Amino acid sequence: MPLALLALAIGAFGIGTTEFVIMGVLPQVAGDFGVTIPTAGRLVSGYALGVVFGAPLLTALGTKVSRKKMLMFLMTLFVIGNALSALAPNFGVMLIGRIVASLAHGAFFGIGSVVAAGLVAPRKKASAISLMFMGLTVANIVGVPGGTYIGHAAGWRVTFILVAALGVIGFLGVAKLVPDTGRPDSVSVRTEFAAFRNAQVWLAMAMTVLGYGGVFAAITYITPMMTEVAGYTEATVTWLLVLFGIGMFLGNLLGGTFADRRLIPMLLTTLAALTATLLLFTVTAHSKVLAAVTLSLIGALGFATVPPLQKWVLDHASAAPTLASAANIGAFNLGNALAAWLGGVVIAAGLGYTSPNWVGAALSGTALLLALVAARLHRRARTAEHVAFTAPPPTGAPAPDQAKGRTAVPAEP
Repeated sequence: MPLALLALAIGAFGIGTTEFVIMGVLPQVAGDFGVTIPTAGRLVSGYALGVVFGAPLLTALGTKVSRKKMLMFLMTLFVIGNALSALAPNFGVMLIGRIVASLAHGAFFGIGSVVAAGLVAPRKKASAISLMFMGLTVANIVGVPGGTYIGHAAGWRVTFILVAALGVIGFLGVAKLVPDTGRPDSVSVRTEFAAFRNAQVWLAMAMTVLGYGGVFAAITYITPMMTEVAGYTEATVTWLLVLFGIGMFLGNLLGGTFADRRLIPMLLTTLAALTATLLLFTVTAHSKVLAAVTLSLIGALGFATVPPLQKWVLDHASAAPTLASAANIGAFNLGNALAAWLGGVVIAAGLGYTSPNWVGAALSGTALLLALVAARLHRRARTAEHVAFTAPPPTGAPAPDQAKGRTAVPAEP
């Protein structure tokens, strides 16, 4: 695999850290600003919505410059947003900082997916994408637990200062290692938007919203769930997030490997298992050991869907993949925002800290149904292509070789 994938993984590491570390310090942020935990959850949903709107907007603007320059600009936005969050005097300013940082997220992963896939042979596309996303998973093993620990020990503001520093490192990595291939030929916003005429692209994004949204319904409120229900101390949440990150890391590798071989079976299996695991979490959350095991499984199953869904979009938007790829990253975060909001609603309604797991199971189960529809449409399209390719020419029509000015040679008996 090309060394440039390391640079993309470095940027993904910084972005993954800032996206997920807020869950580990959510009670501290809420306490410092004098807001409730469901209100502080808007820092998650606000970030996610920023990704949703920023991904297509910045990607469309990025068609005017080279992909490398666009990636460097996005890392600059990331640094500014996290610095603003660290210095925020009130909750509103911190929310603005989160949104500024989020604008880099979707476009970075969207453009980065196209760059990663273009660096390798077609049969290794999903593996290359998974290696870029490995930075995101490693962030959940190292960056998020480390940021959570620092947030508890030195204050959450120090955490966000260090995250901004990660953004600087990501900027330098892209500048040094990613090749500048110039602006792609024949790229226009109209061409990029044409990819959305394919129903499979929309189905993939809907699966992304609902499938990964199921993960976030549980994970957004993981700190109060683990402390108030499972009985862990706040200091132990750091290690629980490590388990979640290890699950994500392994799931990402498996998802990338098997998506290159059997994409549809991989997607159906992981969505079905994820739905069942989220349902079980409402029960296992009451046991320390079972809660930890279930948390790591949710990370593995949730992130195993990422490479196949991203490859699904790239395969069905091959003529203009950049905007569709970025929009699918936005879809991940639309699911995050929806799940964080719904999780806050059921908690505020008095249904308890395990109630977001029911929300997550419902979202992932719906994604499974959509995946079945997409698989059926895919099989139908493949069958139609096969029939069209093998069908004999109409009566009286010249054989294919005769149509080209040659005499057809009869096949041997």
